[in-house]
Amino acid sequence: MAVIEQYCISDFQDEVRTLVARGSIERQQRIYELKKYFGDCQWWDIEHLLDTYDYVLRGRIIDLIGAESWEND
Repeated sequence: MAVIEQYCISDFQDEVRTLVARGSIERQQRIYELKKYFGDCQWWDIEHLLDTYDYVLRGRIIDLIGAESWEND
């Protein structure tokens, strides 16, 4: 997982989308499940970021990353 020095919500969402695409985590899991992919110091910053954008840790990952769309099937 790439280390992002200063998080912005779009960078964090991209990181989470990468975890979902790899199959490391499922869209229906709770946001707090992401903690195991980030260090304690990073997670504190992430919690603050999520709170700033009104995301709750018990919310679903799909709520954080939004629905996926494909150009071509």
